[in-house]
Amino acid sequence: MSVLGSILLLVVALALGVTVITQLVGSSAAAASPRRGKMTTLSGGKIHWFDDGAGLPIVMIHGLGGNLNNFTYALTKELSGEFRTIAIDRPGCGWSERDGPAQASLPEQARMIAEFIKAEGLGQPLVVGHSLGGAIAEVLALNHPDQVGALALLCPATNRVEVLPKAFKGIDIPKPALIPVIGHSLAGAMSVLTEKQVFAEVFKPEPIAPEFLERGGGMLGRRPASFIAAAQDLAYSRASVDDILGREAELTLPIGVLYGAVDNILDPDHHGKSFADKTGATYEELPDRGHMIPLTAPKDCADFIRKIAARLSG
Repeated sequence: MSVLGSILLLVVALALGVTVITQLVGSSAAAASPRRGKMTTLSGGKIHWFDDGAGLPIVMIHGLGGNLNNFTYALTKELSGEFRTIAIDRPGCGWSERDGPAQASLPEQARMIAEFIKAEGLGQPLVVGHSLGGAIAEVLALNHPDQVGALALLCPATNRVEVLPKAFKGIDIPKPALIPVIGHSLAGAMSVLTEKQVFAEVFKPEPIAPEFLERGGGMLGRRPASFIAAAQDLAYSRASVDDILGREAELTLPIGVLYGAVDNILDPDHHGKSFADKTGATYEELPDRGHMIPLTAPKDCADFIRKIAARLSG
Protein backbone atom coordinates (compact mmCIF):
# COMPACT_ATOMS: atom_id res chain seq x y z
CA MET A 1 0.00 0.00 0.00
CA SER A 2 1.27 3.48 -0.85
CA VAL A 3 2.04 6.10 1.78
CA LEU A 4 -0.95 8.16 0.60
CA GLY A 5 -3.20 5.12 0.83
CA SER A 6 -2.01 4.40 4.35
CA ILE A 7 -2.67 8.02 5.40
CA LEU A 8 -6.18 7.94 3.92
CA LEU A 9 -6.91 4.64 5.67
CA LEU A 10 -5.72 6.11 8.96
CA VAL A 11 -7.89 9.21 8.50
CA VAL A 12 -10.95 7.06 7.76
CA ALA A 13 -10.25 4.87 10.78
CA LEU A 14 -9.90 7.90 13.05
CA ALA A 15 -13.10 9.42 11.70
CA LEU A 16 -15.01 6.19 12.26
CA GLY A 17 -13.54 5.86 15.74
CA VAL A 18 -14.54 9.38 16.76
CA THR A 19 -18.03 8.87 15.32
CA VAL A 20 -18.48 5.66 17.31
CA ILE A 21 -17.33 7.45 20.48
CA THR A 22 -19.79 10.27 19.82
CA GLN A 23 -22.69 7.85 19.42
CA LEU A 24 -21.72 5.92 22.56
CA VAL A 25 -21.37 9.12 24.58
CA GLY A 26 -24.75 10.30 23.33
CA SER A 27 -26.46 7.02 24.17
CA SER A 28 -24.95 7.01 27.66
CA ALA A 29 -26.08 10.60 28.28
CA ALA A 30 -29.62 9.79 27.13
CA ALA A 31 -29.79 6.81 29.45
CA ALA A 32 -28.53 8.87 32.39
CA SER A 33 -31.05 11.70 31.78
CA PRO A 34 -34.21 10.00 30.52
CA ARG A 35 -37.39 11.72 29.44
CA ARG A 36 -39.56 12.26 32.51
CA GLY A 37 -42.30 14.67 31.45
CA LYS A 38 -45.23 14.83 29.06
CA MET A 39 -45.14 15.29 25.30
CA THR A 40 -47.45 17.60 23.35
CA THR A 41 -47.59 17.22 19.56
CA LEU A 42 -47.66 20.51 17.67
CA SER A 43 -47.32 21.83 14.14
CA GLY A 44 -43.58 21.58 13.55
CA GLY A 45 -42.68 19.07 16.24
CA LYS A 46 -43.29 18.09 19.87
CA ILE A 47 -42.68 19.84 23.18
CA HIS A 48 -41.53 17.89 26.22
CA TRP A 49 -42.60 19.47 29.50
CA PHE A 50 -42.69 18.87 33.23
CA ASP A 51 -45.17 20.50 35.57
CA ASP A 52 -45.55 20.68 39.33
CA GLY A 53 -47.82 22.46 41.79
CA ALA A 54 -51.15 24.23 41.28
CA GLY A 55 -52.39 27.78 40.80
CA LEU A 56 -51.36 30.50 38.36
CA PRO A 57 -49.44 28.77 35.52
CA ILE A 58 -45.83 29.80 35.00
CA VAL A 59 -44.23 28.66 31.73
CA MET A 60 -40.41 28.55 31.83
CA ILE A 61 -38.26 28.81 28.69
CA HIS A 62 -34.56 27.91 28.95
CA GLY A 63 -31.58 29.38 27.14
CA LEU A 64 -29.08 28.35 24.48
CA GLY A 65 -27.81 24.80 24.92
CA GLY A 66 -30.06 24.29 27.93
CA ASN A 67 -33.11 22.21 28.81
CA LEU A 68 -35.92 22.14 31.36
CA ASN A 69 -33.59 20.69 34.00
CA ASN A 70 -32.05 24.17 34.29
CA PHE A 71 -35.31 25.11 36.07
CA THR A 72 -36.27 21.87 37.83
CA TYR A 73 -32.80 21.76 39.43
CA ALA A 74 -34.02 24.24 42.08
CA LEU A 75 -36.22 27.08 40.84
CA THR A 76 -39.48 25.16 40.30
CA LYS A 77 -39.19 23.75 43.82
CA GLU A 78 -39.15 27.29 45.20
CA LEU A 79 -42.41 28.14 43.40
CA SER A 80 -44.50 24.98 43.08
CA GLY A 81 -46.07 25.42 46.51
CA GLU A 82 -47.80 28.59 45.23
CA PHE A 83 -47.99 28.21 41.45
CA ARG A 84 -48.25 25.64 38.70
CA THR A 85 -44.72 25.58 37.30
CA ILE A 86 -44.36 24.32 33.74
CA ALA A 87 -40.76 23.90 32.57
CA ILE A 88 -40.43 23.11 28.87
CA ASP A 89 -37.71 21.84 26.60
CA ARG A 90 -37.68 24.34 23.73
CA PRO A 91 -38.46 22.84 20.31
CA GLY A 92 -35.54 20.60 19.34
CA CYS A 93 -33.85 20.85 22.75
CA GLY A 94 -33.75 18.33 25.58
CA TRP A 95 -36.36 15.70 24.73
CA SER A 96 -38.47 17.99 22.56
CA GLU A 97 -38.47 17.58 18.77
CA ARG A 98 -38.71 19.84 15.75
CA ASP A 99 -39.24 18.98 12.11
CA GLY A 100 -36.19 20.86 10.85
CA PRO A 101 -33.84 23.82 11.31
CA ALA A 102 -36.52 26.29 10.17
CA GLN A 103 -38.15 25.80 13.60
CA ALA A 104 -34.97 27.17 15.23
CA SER A 105 -35.78 30.80 14.38
CA LEU A 106 -37.09 33.06 17.13
CA PRO A 107 -40.56 33.53 15.55
CA GLU A 108 -40.99 29.79 14.91
CA GLN A 109 -40.00 28.76 18.43
CA ALA A 110 -42.38 31.40 19.81
CA ARG A 111 -45.15 30.15 17.52
CA MET A 112 -44.75 26.58 18.72
CA ILE A 113 -44.74 27.63 22.37
CA ALA A 114 -47.87 29.73 21.78
CA GLU A 115 -49.51 26.69 20.20
CA PHE A 116 -48.44 24.61 23.21
CA ILE A 117 -49.96 27.12 25.66
CA LYS A 118 -53.23 27.07 23.76
CA ALA A 119 -53.26 23.28 23.35
CA GLU A 120 -52.77 22.73 27.08
CA GLY A 121 -55.38 25.33 28.04
CA LEU A 122 -52.99 27.51 30.04
CA GLY A 123 -54.76 30.79 29.25
CA GLN A 124 -52.38 33.73 29.63
CA PRO A 125 -49.60 32.41 31.86
CA LEU A 126 -46.70 34.25 33.37
CA VAL A 127 -43.78 33.42 31.06
CA VAL A 128 -40.25 33.15 32.47
CA GLY A 129 -37.45 33.34 29.92
CA HIS A 130 -33.76 32.81 30.67
CA SER A 131 -31.03 34.03 28.30
CA LEU A 132 -32.07 33.07 24.73
CA GLY A 133 -35.34 31.97 26.30
CA GLY A 134 -35.84 35.62 27.20
CA ALA A 135 -35.63 36.60 23.53
CA ILE A 136 -38.15 33.90 22.64
CA ALA A 137 -40.44 35.02 25.49
CA GLU A 138 -40.30 38.56 24.07
CA VAL A 139 -41.25 37.34 20.57
CA LEU A 140 -44.00 35.23 22.12
CA ALA A 141 -45.49 38.34 23.75
CA LEU A 142 -45.09 40.41 20.57
CA ASN A 143 -46.50 37.92 18.07
CA HIS A 144 -48.96 36.02 20.29
CA PRO A 145 -50.17 38.46 22.96
CA ASP A 146 -53.27 36.37 23.73
CA GLN A 147 -51.02 33.58 25.06
CA VAL A 148 -48.98 35.68 27.53
CA GLY A 149 -50.05 37.45 30.72
CA ALA A 150 -46.70 38.80 31.92
CA LEU A 151 -42.95 38.37 31.37
CA ALA A 152 -40.32 37.64 34.02
CA LEU A 153 -36.97 37.72 32.19
CA LEU A 154 -33.81 36.29 33.75
CA CYS A 155 -30.59 37.54 32.12
CA PRO A 156 -32.45 37.83 28.79
CA ALA A 157 -30.91 38.30 25.35
CA THR A 158 -32.87 41.30 24.03
CA ASN A 159 -30.38 42.80 21.59
CA ARG A 160 -27.76 41.80 19.06
CA VAL A 161 -24.78 39.94 20.51
CA GLU A 162 -21.86 41.75 18.94
CA VAL A 163 -19.13 39.44 20.33
CA LEU A 164 -19.97 35.77 20.71
CA PRO A 165 -19.18 34.54 24.26
CA LYS A 166 -16.25 32.16 24.53
CA ALA A 167 -18.51 29.41 25.86
CA PHE A 168 -20.38 29.18 22.54
CA LYS A 169 -17.48 29.29 20.08
CA GLY A 170 -17.69 25.52 19.63
CA ILE A 171 -21.23 25.66 18.25
CA ASP A 172 -20.64 28.61 15.93
CA ILE A 173 -20.69 26.75 12.59
CA PRO A 174 -20.42 29.12 9.57
CA LYS A 175 -22.24 26.73 7.21
CA PRO A 176 -25.48 25.43 8.76
CA ALA A 177 -25.47 22.41 6.42
CA LEU A 178 -22.42 21.11 8.29
CA ILE A 179 -24.10 21.20 11.70
CA PRO A 180 -25.69 17.69 11.52
CA VAL A 181 -22.48 16.22 10.11
CA ILE A 182 -20.38 17.60 12.96
CA GLY A 183 -23.08 16.76 15.49
CA HIS A 184 -23.18 13.08 14.60
CA SER A 185 -19.42 12.66 14.18
CA LEU A 186 -17.38 14.92 16.48
CA ALA A 187 -19.71 16.59 18.97
CA GLY A 188 -20.09 13.85 21.58
CA ALA A 189 -16.41 13.04 21.72
CA MET A 190 -15.46 16.72 21.98
CA SER A 191 -18.08 17.49 24.61
CA VAL A 192 -16.46 15.18 27.13
CA LEU A 193 -13.15 16.99 26.63
CA THR A 194 -14.49 20.55 26.72
CA GLU A 195 -17.65 20.56 28.86
CA LYS A 196 -15.93 21.54 32.12
CA GLN A 197 -14.39 24.59 30.47
CA VAL A 198 -17.71 25.50 28.83
CA PHE A 199 -19.62 25.12 32.10
CA ALA A 200 -17.05 27.23 33.91
CA GLU A 201 -17.44 30.03 31.34
CA VAL A 202 -21.25 29.93 31.50
CA PHE A 203 -21.33 30.10 35.32
CA LYS A 204 -18.38 32.46 35.73
CA PRO A 205 -17.62 34.20 38.11
CA GLU A 206 -19.69 31.81 40.24
CA PRO A 207 -18.72 28.15 40.65
CA ILE A 208 -20.51 25.52 38.60
CA ALA A 209 -23.70 24.49 40.38
CA PRO A 210 -23.25 21.24 42.35
CA GLU A 211 -24.29 18.17 40.36
CA PHE A 212 -25.10 20.35 37.35
CA LEU A 213 -24.04 17.50 35.06
CA GLU A 214 -26.42 15.02 36.68
CA ARG A 215 -29.37 17.17 37.86
CA GLY A 216 -29.09 20.51 36.10
CA GLY A 217 -29.21 19.37 32.49
CA GLY A 218 -25.49 19.34 31.70
CA MET A 219 -25.42 15.64 30.79
CA LEU A 220 -27.89 16.05 27.93
CA GLY A 221 -25.45 18.40 26.21
CA ARG A 222 -23.41 15.33 25.27
CA ARG A 223 -26.07 14.05 22.86
CA PRO A 224 -25.54 14.74 19.13
CA ALA A 225 -29.11 16.07 18.98
CA SER A 226 -28.28 18.65 21.67
CA PHE A 227 -25.25 19.93 19.76
CA ILE A 228 -27.28 20.15 16.55
CA ALA A 229 -30.13 22.01 18.25
CA ALA A 230 -27.82 24.49 19.99
CA ALA A 231 -25.78 25.22 16.85
CA GLN A 232 -28.96 25.72 14.80
CA ASP A 233 -30.48 27.90 17.55
CA LEU A 234 -27.40 30.12 17.47
CA ALA A 235 -27.40 30.44 13.69
CA TYR A 236 -31.13 30.96 13.20
CA SER A 237 -31.71 33.22 16.20
CA ARG A 238 -28.88 35.45 15.06
CA ALA A 239 -30.46 35.62 11.61
CA SER A 240 -33.92 36.48 12.97
CA VAL A 241 -33.12 38.90 15.81
CA ASP A 242 -33.60 41.95 13.57
CA ASP A 243 -37.26 40.96 13.18
CA ILE A 244 -37.96 42.06 16.78
CA LEU A 245 -35.59 44.98 17.33
CA GLY A 246 -37.48 48.25 17.40
CA ARG A 247 -40.77 46.62 18.38
CA GLU A 248 -40.26 46.86 22.14
CA ALA A 249 -42.80 49.68 22.50
CA GLU A 250 -45.53 47.26 21.40
CA LEU A 251 -45.22 45.42 24.72
CA THR A 252 -47.84 46.66 27.17
CA LEU A 253 -48.04 43.73 29.59
CA PRO A 254 -46.30 43.57 33.01
CA ILE A 255 -42.56 42.91 32.50
CA GLY A 256 -39.66 42.53 34.89
CA VAL A 257 -35.96 41.97 34.16
CA LEU A 258 -33.50 40.41 36.60
CA TYR A 259 -29.77 40.22 35.83
CA GLY A 260 -26.66 38.97 37.54
CA ALA A 261 -24.53 42.09 37.94
CA VAL A 262 -21.37 40.29 36.80
CA ASP A 263 -22.88 38.22 33.97
CA ASN A 264 -20.07 36.70 31.89
CA ILE A 265 -22.28 35.85 28.89
CA LEU A 266 -24.53 38.87 28.26
CA ASP A 267 -23.98 42.52 29.16
CA PRO A 268 -26.61 43.65 31.72
CA ASP A 269 -26.58 47.23 30.37
CA HIS A 270 -26.84 46.25 26.70
CA HIS A 271 -29.53 43.61 27.16
CA GLY A 272 -31.16 44.43 30.48
CA LYS A 273 -31.22 48.13 31.29
CA SER A 274 -31.70 49.24 27.70
CA PHE A 275 -34.65 46.88 27.27
CA ALA A 276 -36.20 48.11 30.53
CA ASP A 277 -35.82 51.71 29.37
CA LYS A 278 -37.60 50.96 26.10
CA THR A 279 -40.46 48.96 27.63
CA GLY A 280 -40.96 50.45 31.10
CA ALA A 281 -40.07 47.08 32.64
CA THR A 282 -38.85 46.92 36.20
CA TYR A 283 -35.12 46.20 36.38
CA GLU A 284 -33.12 44.56 39.17
CA GLU A 285 -29.59 43.21 39.55
CA LEU A 286 -28.16 40.60 41.89
CA PRO A 287 -24.70 41.62 43.16
CA ASP A 288 -21.88 39.13 42.56
CA ARG A 289 -24.12 36.84 40.47
CA GLY A 290 -23.43 35.61 36.95
CA HIS A 291 -25.52 34.31 34.07
CA MET A 292 -26.93 31.07 35.50
CA ILE A 293 -29.05 32.59 38.26
CA PRO A 294 -31.91 30.06 37.89
CA LEU A 295 -29.44 27.51 39.29
CA THR A 296 -27.18 29.64 41.50
CA ALA A 297 -29.77 32.04 42.97
CA PRO A 298 -33.12 30.21 42.83
CA LYS A 299 -34.54 31.94 45.93
CA ASP A 300 -33.80 35.39 44.51
CA CYS A 301 -35.28 34.40 41.15
CA ALA A 302 -38.38 33.01 42.88
CA ASP A 303 -38.86 36.25 44.85
CA PHE A 304 -38.54 38.23 41.62
CA ILE A 305 -41.07 36.02 39.83
CA ARG A 306 -43.51 36.40 42.73
CA LYS A 307 -43.40 40.18 42.25
CA ILE A 308 -44.35 39.85 38.59
CA ALA A 309 -47.04 37.31 39.45
CA ALA A 310 -48.52 39.78 41.94
CA ARG A 311 -48.70 42.44 39.21
CA LEU A 312 -50.42 39.97 36.88
CA SER A 313 -52.91 38.86 39.55
CA GLY A 314 -53.60 42.48 40.51
